[in-house]
Amino acid sequence: MAVEIERKFLVKNDAWWAKVDHSTRIRQGYLAPVGTSSVRVRIEGEKANINIKSASLSISRLEYEYPIPLQDAQEMLDKLCPEPQIDKIRHRVKYGDHLWEIDEFFGDNAGLLVAEIELSREDELFEIPDWLGIEVSNDPRYYNVNLISHPYKNW
Repeated sequence: MAVEIERKFLVKNDAWWAKVDHSTRIRQGYLAPVGTSSVRVRIEGEKANINIKSASLSISRLEYEYPIPLQDAQEMLDKLCPEPQIDKIRHRVKYGDHLWEIDEFFGDNAGLLVAEIELSREDELFEIPDWLGIEVSNDPRYYNVNLISHPYKNW
């Protein structure tokens, strides 16, 4: 069983930019965004995958992810995933012993910056960067599956 333990935070300033070691454009859509799970198709750079996550909005969720051919992912996004879709750049920043992923959103979610950290335990300690804002892990508005139906521009 695969479990993802992830915490989400807003970003309060741009001090993180200087520490970015890699950035990738991401396009993702949902085949099944509601119910007990979400089924997502994502193109990240030149790679593609299909991802199934439990619908619980907590820091620990079941998650299964499998690579798929890039052409299949493009076709699924174009023909099977309704608009709007998620358009973002994921910036990777190493801080302390952890890797942070900072998502810079575009389109209907432009202006939103969310930093995520994956942990091996819910109570795992991590260093808090000075650019980190308030935690939003338990706020459903910040989950990608919800940003499709309730985009940031409408808050």
